[in-house]
Amino acid sequence: MKKKVLIFLAAGFEEVEAITIIDYVRRASIDVVSVSIDDSLMVCGSHGVPVQADMRIKDIPGIDGYDALILPGGTAGSANLAAHKGVGALIQQAVEQNKFLCAICAAPVVVLGGKGCLKDHKFTCYPGMEDKLDLNGTAMGAQWSKESVVLDKKLITSRAAGTAGVFSLAIIEALAGQEEANKIAAQVLL
Repeated sequence: MKKKVLIFLAAGFEEVEAITIIDYVRRASIDVVSVSIDDSLMVCGSHGVPVQADMRIKDIPGIDGYDALILPGGTAGSANLAAHKGVGALIQQAVEQNKFLCAICAAPVVVLGGKGCLKDHKFTCYPGMEDKLDLNGTAMGAQWSKESVVLDKKLITSRAAGTAGVFSLAIIEALAGQEEANKIAAQVLL
């Protein structure tokens, strides 16, 4: 069965992270659905690049049929994702259904950390963001790593725009296997 993922786009998202993930994962024949968290399908990234999403979050009834949720970073984008109740509800569904949660840059801490999803997990994020975690509260037991990409159970995290390629390959490997990830890595010379 073909794998399917949702990638959420909020105003201020980091363009390199979102577009690299969409491109690489689609190359692996995984169905990627980009989702605007606003009423408009057009979402403007942190550097002024407009991107048209495939659908709006209000049109998603739930995550049945999807294998992963992907959260690009960007300071404003991550804050907007974290503040959106619909994103929070879908993340909760993903946790309950044991789906992959994938986040890069500020999103691991700002979005997932704020929802308790890093608890008892090893993770990585944009350098310095780990200091913003409440290690005595919602992130208790979270272990930060300097690695470019960290896979821990069903949580895949990465550091920044410069690691978007290897992050994308980790998502591909988790969903479609090492052979598919190697194929895409060879295509893009990574």
